Amino acid sequence: MAIRKWQAMLALATGAAAAATGLTLAGTSAAAPAMNVAADAAGANAPATTSGDNGTVKIHRSTTPVTDRRNEPHVCVFYLDAFGFDAAQSVSWQIKSWPPTGNRSVVASGALTLDSNGDGHTGNMTLPNGHYKLFWTFAGEHGSAKHKVFWVACPAPSPSPPPSSSPSS
Repeated sequence: MAIRKWQAMLALATGAAAAATGLTLAGTSAAAPAMNVAADAAGANAPATTSGDNGTVKIHRSTTPVTDRRNEPHVCVFYLDAFGFDAAQSVSWQIKSWPPTGNRSVVASGALTLDSNGDGHTGNMTLPNGHYKLFWTFAGEHGSAKHKVFWVACPAPSPSPPPSSSPSS
């Protein structure tokens, strides 16, 4: 009987040590381990992303408010709008002409420093009618640049009426 009691106490001590080690590694406090473990499982104590691919960039018509988060891939006059990147992050961008109407050559490029919320936008731009692809790059990106494809389709200017001739006397 003494051996069984000793085995039970050893098992209990080993289990307690393993649980304490697990709680220490998980960063929870001994005062409220059940609450912290449940919160960690729900993601409440997950560290916030501080750098990397945490933002998005959109193509906007010139008349779209900068707070609008939808993408508008068919434009005439447009700007690039960024949301949720790192505070004061510096980004570089290139727009390339893209098949079926383009040859992948760079047609526009620039740099932008985002605000304290990781948001920012360029000024209005115009390009000849055609298909394009935006490449958005920044320090800390994982993998390839963020990108968007879009079409520029501006209406053809209406022809000017010919000057009227005055009757000659």
